Amino acid sequence: MELDINSPVLREFGSEQSLLSKPDGSATFMQGDTSVMVGVYGPAEVKVNKEIYDRATLEVLIQPKSGMPSVRERTREQCVRETCEAALLSTLHPRSSLTLVLQVVHDDGSLLACCLNAACMVLMDAGLPMSRLFCGVTCAIDAEGQIITDPTAQQEKESRALLTFAIDSKEHNVMMSSTKGSFSMKEMQQCIAVSQKASERIFQFYRDSVKRRYSKIL
Repeated sequence: MELDINSPVLREFGSEQSLLSKPDGSATFMQGDTSVMVGVYGPAEVKVNKEIYDRATLEVLIQPKSGMPSVRERTREQCVRETCEAALLSTLHPRSSLTLVLQVVHDDGSLLACCLNAACMVLMDAGLPMSRLFCGVTCAIDAEGQIITDPTAQQEKESRALLTFAIDSKEHNVMMSSTKGSFSMKEMQQCIAVSQKASERIFQFYRDSVKRRYSKIL
């Protein structure tokens, strides 16, 4: 069966910004039943041992819904941090600290993608300078070789491969990838094409969210 990359199916999105008072920026992002809340602190003073003389030091912390963070959270933290570092103009805030704290509210699949989308929304909310926006898209490949975009936890469980991409808003290039399972190069290229197409809908959601927010202020 030929894959139609022009109409990838995504679950409904939801987001809210500036909902917490203590962080310098805050947001929630929901994809279906997957939900993440995030706060960003900074630019602030940085510890001497973490100071970078020509740019800001970025730290990302992901808190699971229950229990202590594990290796899985550490891996996701690295993916989110690398993507944010590629988008942020951190040289404008040298010798300072930026901290993103993501709290998983509910995980029903595509959690890393949801974390990436929440991170982008919170950076926008804080008004931090960025060279581009980014979004996360997860693809699952099932036993028959079908590609499922934005899979649920059950679909992830039944899949033979899981691929998450961070896509940039300028050229729709891949900024970061995280993969699990077995897949061919052709399948990976198909997943990238699907994710690039799906990103258009997410970036449109970002624009609509910002418009709604500022139309209320004005």
